[in-house]
Amino acid sequence: MYRFRILANDYLSISVDAFYHVEYTGMGKPGNPDYLNVLKNTFNDFPDRKLNFAVHQLQIVLREDIPQICRILGLDTMTVCVVPRAKAENFYHPNQQLFRATVQKVIREKGFVDRTDYIRRHTNTRTTHLRYPVKGYNNDGPEPYPGITEETCAISPNVKAMNILLVDDIYTPGVNIDEDCINALLKMGAKTVTFYAVGTVNR
Repeated sequence: MYRFRILANDYLSISVDAFYHVEYTGMGKPGNPDYLNVLKNTFNDFPDRKLNFAVHQLQIVLREDIPQICRILGLDTMTVCVVPRAKAENFYHPNQQLFRATVQKVIREKGFVDRTDYIRRHTNTRTTHLRYPVKGYNNDGPEPYPGITEETCAISPNVKAMNILLVDDIYTPGVNIDEDCINALLKMGAKTVTFYAVGTVNR
């Protein structure tokens, strides 16, 4: 696992601590966490066998990294939230929400505070990882802008005064979806927000 800083910008009012497990280099490349692409599962077209294997791979990583983050930060526990997918909740089949479900399972077994339902998307936004139009997929909604999380998500007011670990699958510098989500939690009164992504794109 690696530690870095997400620096303040137009989307994020203060710099925050962040961690990632492995570099994301692209589907099919050596050492890439391809299981994340399976869990993104844009068209719900992967067989159960492949989905189950991807869930298992993610569980291994989360069980290793999340307790380690607490130790590094000197905290007994943290409240865990998850960055929501780009589309509204009712857009997805349960198989397309396996990343969040897996995070929830692991943090519960490890004794962390489960608040994976504290950020819920109610309005579609543009899916940023699809670089080109895809036949049969309506990639509607706005691209990232400052405040997009507050305007397209319901965020629980109970984040106030909490030390939050905000989890995402892949962090891509310059997209600013994660920065905006961190900032929304801080504006809601979170005591601290630390970010963790399984993979990060190093540009």
